[in-house]
Amino acid sequence: MIGFLVGAAIYAASFAGGFIPTKRFVKNKLRYVDAAQKPGAAVAAGVIGTAAGIAIAALPIITVPMGVLFGIGVGTGWAGGQNSGTPPST
Repeated sequence: MIGFLVGAAIYAASFAGGFIPTKRFVKNKLRYVDAAQKPGAAVAAGVIGTAAGIAIAALPIITVPMGVLFGIGVGTGWAGGQNSGTPPST
């Protein structure tokens, strides 16, 4: 039971490790970049994040599902950080 909870916490941390920094980066740094606001950008970021996570799975403590969850976190973080409307006028 404890092992399951520890495993679930590690997988949740893998997802959050991709989601939170990516959402913050897209929302703050890529706010006015038109290419970053397209829906396909989130999919591309998720695929690249998954590929990077799976490549890192060669390390002994990282598993392939953790890499996939990291990629899903990157993709959903990118989509969550995109602007839903027009940028504010200055």
